Amino acid sequence: MSTNASAMYADLSLILSEAGAGRPVLVLHGGGGPATVAGLAQHLSRTAHTITPVHPGWDGARRPDWLTGIDDLALAYLHMLRDRRLRDVLVVGSSLGGWTAAEMAVRDSAGSITGLVLIDAVGVQVETEPITDLFALDARGVAEHSWHDPDRYYLDPAGLPPEELARRQANMATMRLLAGDPYMYDPTLLRRLGKVQVPSLLLWGESDRIVTPAYGAAYADAFGDGRLEVVPKAGHLPQIEQPEATFALIDAHLRQSAHPSEQR
Repeated sequence: MSTNASAMYADLSLILSEAGAGRPVLVLHGGGGPATVAGLAQHLSRTAHTITPVHPGWDGARRPDWLTGIDDLALAYLHMLRDRRLRDVLVVGSSLGGWTAAEMAVRDSAGSITGLVLIDAVGVQVETEPITDLFALDARGVAEHSWHDPDRYYLDPAGLPPEELARRQANMATMRLLAGDPYMYDPTLLRRLGKVQVPSLLLWGESDRIVTPAYGAAYADAFGDGRLEVVPKAGHLPQIEQPEATFALIDAHLRQSAHPSEQR
């Protein structure tokens, strides 16, 4: 990384949670914030060294003025991996985090990343099934599109404390800034994914109505080594709705995708 690049990231102070030992696994949350991947990170920390950031602009984390897109976020995390000299990294990304993981892999000239898991990722476009515009839905509509069992997971905003409502609104504002135009995808990403040859698991909830399993199929076809697994009775966050099935698929990929010289 050049001196100029290092200077650019000098004002970026990442909030990271780390646990466990073994192969490095970077866990990237989606628009719902770090709580949506907390259980997944905890599970993975039993067999790996998990690094779970709070994206700048989420949950009160400071966002530098220059960080205005998913490409900026991806480059910031690549800089972090290289700065820490991490190698044989598995990047696991949920939703917006999956898009970020894909952008990281495309730009990983150092070869730090040796595996990917994208969970119900946005970032590409399937013209026949447009990504649901979350900003146009009320809370009940978001739940209906996000969960296989929306009645179980729906939270009435009227019952939330003011500070929680403020946190959610601020997170949504950051998401709109980073990914709102064009909405939740980069029209160039799909054609760039062929250069990514690392083993890539596309994990999708069968009932996701935000990005349907057709998006997982599009990603899997575009990657050099992509494979789609659909999780039954799960929506946009299978790691929460069907954790046992989701964790089993990721655990297997964690083992299978390790670089031979790094297998422990």
